Amino acid sequence: MADDSAAKKTGTATGATTRPWHRATLAARNGWRAWRAREQYGERSGKSTGADGRPGPDDATALWRVRTTVREEPGSLARVCSALATGRVDILTLQTHPLGDRTVDEFLLRTPAALEPHELARLLSEAGGSETWTERADTHDLVDTPTRILGLATRAALDTAELPLALRTLLGRCTIRSVPGDTPAEGTLEGTLLRLPDPAGGEIVVERHHVPFTPTEFARAHALVELDARLGRRTPREQHSLTLPEGRAVTIRRADEGDLEAALAMHARCSKQTLSRRYHGPVKDADRYLRHLLSPRFGRTLAVESPAGELVALGHLLWDGDETEAALLVEDAWQRRGIGSALLRRLIGMAREARCESVYAVTQSSNTGMVAAMRGLGLPLDYQVEEGTLVVTAALASAAVAPR
Repeated sequence: MADDSAAKKTGTATGATTRPWHRATLAARNGWRAWRAREQYGERSGKSTGADGRPGPDDATALWRVRTTVREEPGSLARVCSALATGRVDILTLQTHPLGDRTVDEFLLRTPAALEPHELARLLSEAGGSETWTERADTHDLVDTPTRILGLATRAALDTAELPLALRTLLGRCTIRSVPGDTPAEGTLEGTLLRLPDPAGGEIVVERHHVPFTPTEFARAHALVELDARLGRRTPREQHSLTLPEGRAVTIRRADEGDLEAALAMHARCSKQTLSRRYHGPVKDADRYLRHLLSPRFGRTLAVESPAGELVALGHLLWDGDETEAALLVEDAWQRRGIGSALLRRLIGMAREARCESVYAVTQSSNTGMVAAMRGLGLPLDYQVEEGTLVVTAALASAAVAPR
C-alpha cells in the first residue's frame, strides 16, 4: 500500500528520490504487465483457452467473475439465469448488491472455454443486464463468500500488515493507498473510490476504476478496518535461525516501527555505496525512508539479527499499488554469506501467500548480488534495463519456494 505523500516524493515504494531511473522503472513494469496480460488471456495465439490459459479441447472450461446490473423487479434474476443456461454456463456462486431500483448481480461462472467475454456480455445484455463487467477467475475464487470473509478477518486479526491484503482480496483488483492527515469519522463511498479511516492515522483510499463499489462492499471493507482498529498493532513474533557458511547462526524475524532505532544504527554502519544501491538516491536521505518502510501499512519487513543482537539486514516486501516490490539491504560486513538470498526467498514465500502474481526488484545494473539472488529463486524472470536502472520481475509459479 503506497503512501500518497511519499509517492509524490519517491514515485515508487522503494523510498527513493524521483530521478530519471524512475521513468525506466515505469516503462519496464508497464511492458511486463502488458506481456503478462497477453500470456494470461491467450491473446498471442487468438485461440480459445482453458482455465489455466492454455488451448483446451471442446469440453474445456474457464472460470469468470462477472457483474451485471438489472432492474429490481420480479423475474429479473430468473431471466439472467436462463440466458446463462442457454450458453451452457454454470453458476457457481451468486451475490446480490441492492441499489434501490437496481441490483448488481455478481457471479462466479464456469463457461465453455470457447465462449468469449463479449459473447458472455451479449447473453446478459439480452436478458436485461447492463454495465456488464467480466474478468478471469481462478480456483481460489471457488471458496464461498462467508468462508472467504471469515478467513480474511482471521488473517487480519493476527497481523497488522494483513489489512491492505485483506482489502485487496475482498474488493478484487484495486489500488490501495494510505494518505496522512485527519482521520475521517466514518469514511465515504464515491463510485469507484472508497475512503476509510485508517486506524494508524489518516485514511485508506481504495480505487477500482473498472467497476464501481457497492454499499455492500463498502460495509464489508469498513468492518475489516474497524476490526483492525479495535485490535491495535499486531506483529507476529516467531523467529527463525539461519546458519551461515562459517557456522554462526543469525536470527530472522518480522520487524516494524519498533526497530527504527536499530535500523538507523545499521544505516550508520553501511557504506555509502551500499546505501546508494539500496535507495537509488542521495545517501543523506536514506534515514528518512525507514519509518515508512518499517510500517506494516505499506508492506512487511524481515530483519536479521546477529548473535550480539544487532540488526545486520532488512528485507522489505512492499505493496506498490496493485503490484509488489522486494528490496534488500545487507550491512557490508555481512554481505556474501547468503543472508540476502535467504531473505529474498522468505519474502517471495510471503508474496505467494498473499496471492501476488509477480514480484519486482529495482536495482542498479551493476548490482550483481541482487541479480544473483533473483536468479537463485528458480522462477521465470523478466529483465528490463534503461538508463542504468535494472528492473527484474519474477513470475510466481505454483511450486513453493522453500526457505533455506
